[in-house]
Parts: sequence; structure tokens; C-alpha cells
Amino acid sequence: MLVSPKITSPLTILPLENGDQLTRIEFERRYAAMSDVKKAELIEGIVYMGAALRYQSHGKPHAAIITWLGTYEAQTPGVGLADNTTVRLDNDNEPQPDALLRIETGGQSIISEDDYVEGAPELIVEIAASTASIDYHQKLKVYRRNNVQEYLIWRVYEQQLEWFRLRDGEYIKLEDSEGILKSEMFPGLWLNPQALLAGNLAEALEVLQQGIASIEHQEFLKRLTVQ
Repeated sequence: MLVSPKITSPLTILPLENGDQLTRIEFERRYAAMSDVKKAELIEGIVYMGAALRYQSHGKPHAAIITWLGTYEAQTPGVGLADNTTVRLDNDNEPQPDALLRIETGGQSIISEDDYVEGAPELIVEIAASTASIDYHQKLKVYRRNNVQEYLIWRVYEQQLEWFRLRDGEYIKLEDSEGILKSEMFPGLWLNPQALLAGNLAEALEVLQQGIASIEHQEFLKRLTVQ
């Protein structure tokens, strides 16, 4: 009796699903195979898939943050801004923060040969719905553990901006100076939170320009040049 040879099917790559528990390598393999997926993150080994994003609760504040950071980047050679970019933090965590700012030479992170951010950027920004968000709980712990030096959370529904600075392994809220929050990692990166929350981007950028004109920013530029 002639037996037909067994035909093996090519290896199937399973789709990502919310709640999957995966290694970072398997997460990347599945994510790369799903060209229709715009945002997926691995947080503490668990997959989180992005939902559809609304205009007022995400799109507008996200655009404002990118404009603010982009203005700073344009006048601060040596720092790099990225929007919605995957970050390889450790074997169980590969977030895709809304925005990040990094020191390009001599900073904590590098760009890998396959064009990923590896290591902790100096600043990460997330647009969060509220204190119930993963950004306010799981991600905060992950970013703290991986030495993200500053973490800015915009809680849209609660109309709150919180800017954390890592000190002695704990996140401490930056204190405002006459209503202005000032980055410690990026001198001159000043933020008027009330202007941003009110949708007054022009005023927020005016305050930023004051920071960029400061002596601290000029000294930071010199340090970046010699790195």
C-alpha cells in the first residue's frame, strides 16, 4: 500500500490577545506579524492592546504634549523625542509610551541595531484616562524599577498633570515654582500645567521659551556638546 507523504503546514504565528502572558521575544514576533495593530504593550509579561482613541480625551492632549516636547527638542540639539515608540525595558516589559525624551549620547538608553529604544529614556509621558489607568499603577512601578528618571502623567478626566522625579528609588512629585514645573533631567523644559489643561497651548509654549532662554538651558547645551 502506497502511503502519501505527510504534508506539514507552515508554523502558524498566533495573534496577540489582551491578557496573553508572553516573553518579550514572543510578544515582538506576534506584534510584527499583525500589521493592522497600531498599539500593543507588554507590561509585567502581560499583553495590553490599545483601544480606539477619542479626540478630546487622548488625541488633543497627545498632540499638545508632542508640540511642547518637539519645540524643546528643536532648540536642544542632543536630545531626541519619540512619539508612540516601543521601548525594550526588560524581559517582561515592552511599553509603547505616548511620548519619550532621551539624551542621545551618554544617556540611559540606546537605539538597537533593529531600531528599537533599549533601556530607560530619561523622560516618559503618558496620557491616562484617570487614576484607574494602567499608566498610573502598573506602568508607574515598571518605569520606577527600570530607572526612568522622570515620568509625566496627564490624567485627562481628572484634569491633573503629575510630574514625578526618581530619587533614591522612589518617585517624588516635582514641586511647582510659581505655577511652573521644571524638569531636572532636561534643564529649560518648563511646563505651565494650568495653561496646558485649559487648552492654552500658546501660553504653555511661551513659558517653555522662557525656560529655553534660561542660563540652565544654555549650560545644558554645553554639556550635551562635549558628550
